[in-house]
Amino acid sequence: MLVEIITIGDEILIGQIVDTNSAYISKELNRIGVEVYQITSIQDDRQHILNALEDAKKRVDLVIVTGGLGPTKDDITKETFCEYFDDTLVESAEVLQNINEIFSKYIKKEPLPANLKQALVPSKAEVLQNPNGTAPGIWMEKDNTVFISMPGVPYEMKHILTEEVFPRIIKKYNRPYIYHKTLLTYGMGESAVAERIEDWENNLPTDIKLAYLPSLGRVRLRLSSKGKNKQALQKAVDSQMEKLNTLLDDIAVGFEDETSIVERVASLLIQRKQSLSLAESCTGGAIVKEITAVPGASSYLKGSIVPYETQKKVSVLGIEEALIKEYTVVSAPVAEAMASSATKLFETDYAVATTGIAGPTKGDGKDDVGTVFIAIASPKGVVSQKFSFGNNRERVIIKATNKAFEMLLKEILKN
Repeated sequence: MLVEIITIGDEILIGQIVDTNSAYISKELNRIGVEVYQITSIQDDRQHILNALEDAKKRVDLVIVTGGLGPTKDDITKETFCEYFDDTLVESAEVLQNINEIFSKYIKKEPLPANLKQALVPSKAEVLQNPNGTAPGIWMEKDNTVFISMPGVPYEMKHILTEEVFPRIIKKYNRPYIYHKTLLTYGMGESAVAERIEDWENNLPTDIKLAYLPSLGRVRLRLSSKGKNKQALQKAVDSQMEKLNTLLDDIAVGFEDETSIVERVASLLIQRKQSLSLAESCTGGAIVKEITAVPGASSYLKGSIVPYETQKKVSVLGIEEALIKEYTVVSAPVAEAMASSATKLFETDYAVATTGIAGPTKGDGKDDVGTVFIAIASPKGVVSQKFSFGNNRERVIIKATNKAFEMLLKEILKN
């Protein structure tokens, strides 16, 4: 079966918000054997919505719409659904009860007339309850195509999708099993990876597909297959992934959805009862942000400092002014001194330090924009490396962050 996702909202088309809903819906549908054929973003415009619904009906078995279900006048999805299905709006007692309960329990005041209008749904629709908000989801059918409309608010959409939509899809449709497994690699470019695994890739079974998913400093390698026999499918893909993992064992850090490099670092430090601190200059806290995004960071992360100004490296970290004067603030000796000082300041086993020129100007450094030094302090000493990450500020920070994790993992595994 095929699905089309339609996101409604001018705010998406003008770049005011990023459409994360489509990515989430696609990924979750894939887990239950449903293939997304197309993703479409359209304006909050009646005719545009009508055209999109009709066009989608010609292509797919199921249409999922998000957005345009709010209480304001610019939210016209329900009304347009009624027009498309030749239907009228009626009040849903269960939706009205949900609205009143939300206002009574959380908002502590009476709902406005605009809020109560959320209880109006197309008479032919099956209501999809939304305990996290006032706008319900709706399920409707036309010419053997199912149309589902859900709020655009991500946490509301996710609940409806999981609790209301998926059980109905699983019950209604006979679906193949789709299986993906993705290997995470660090520190080698896409072309170099492809060259190393060329013979293996050329001998892949025709029903198993390989996709390269490169990003800054990382390459994800995804194996995919689909069929009716779940166990046979998994066995075949896992067997090929085992071969791939062996070929790339020096740069592989784990499997997506099972572990990330941050989780791998965390697991090792927790297992060994060791600790980590950070002294981030040019990365400005990007490394610690990734660390604290994973639950359990408090078990090993003792502290982080962003000594962005040169003088703060002296006054807070205790870096000698003579060292900075001799080598400049963007240098291996300063990066190494920062890492060593962080281990002392926070009393940790490991520390990561970054100093560099993210751009667009050189600041206190003399090197080219994109020059970054990363140092790792460990129980066995301090190591550092110099990198040139280009002249795009955002890319410099992302590349430096990724490289810092790669270096940290290597040092942990050595010790």
